[in-house]
Amino acid sequence: MDFAFIITIFLIGFFGSYISGMLGIGGSIIKYPMLLYIPPLFGLAAFSAHEVSGISAVQVLFATIGGVWVYSKGGYLNKILIGYMGGAILIGSFIGGYGSKLMSEDGINLVYGILALIAAIMMFIPKKGIDDIPLDQVKFNKWLAALFALIVGIGSGIVGAAGAFLLVPIMLVVLKIPTRMTIASSLAITFISSIGSTVGKVTTGQVDYFPAFIMIVASLIASPLGAMAGKKINTKILQVILAFLIAGTAIKIWIDIL
Repeated sequence: MDFAFIITIFLIGFFGSYISGMLGIGGSIIKYPMLLYIPPLFGLAAFSAHEVSGISAVQVLFATIGGVWVYSKGGYLNKILIGYMGGAILIGSFIGGYGSKLMSEDGINLVYGILALIAAIMMFIPKKGIDDIPLDQVKFNKWLAALFALIVGIGSGIVGAAGAFLLVPIMLVVLKIPTRMTIASSLAITFISSIGSTVGKVTTGQVDYFPAFIMIVASLIASPLGAMAGKKINTKILQVILAFLIAGTAIKIWIDIL
């Protein structure tokens, strides 16, 4: 593996992890298509869908750590929400991560496309008044949150994406969680989710360890920087960035599938 390969993988990991920390997602919504399409554009070795999902799963585990650390200082973490959704998504992501070994590459891409499409639609639903709720007065349906997290975990475990790109719209639109609390808590839930999907990918031999290591290094640097930026940006702007990011990725994946 040459220097160009290392730099390319590092920059993909850095950019994706910066966005991860800023928007409260694991970053696979960005890094999955970037890993799939960018290396071949520069004449570098192409990854299979199985390899990309395996690398993504391991990388997300580390990308979320820095973001959680930064947001924990502002009191944005909802521990009850993290407990219910984190436990459910851990179970689901392990099932999905382990079961993905039985799926074809087209099947993995199809699951990813469906999840991204659902997330994109939800992000464009109006979210009025959620950021007016004081953080210490936030209420939500605990069992509904757990059910959604279990379903997301199974689907996201298949693609090694940890599911935050779908969890964020659910938390904003369905559970009515304020934006910054959603971002902070989703990073913590994503960290828990990535444990299950990582174990599933590693135990079934779907991880290419060298590029995964490069992505991890980039993540530990970029994710805290993104989280610090996210704390300063207007919540409406954060929602718009995430909505268009998910929509753009969904369109790209579906173009390739069809």
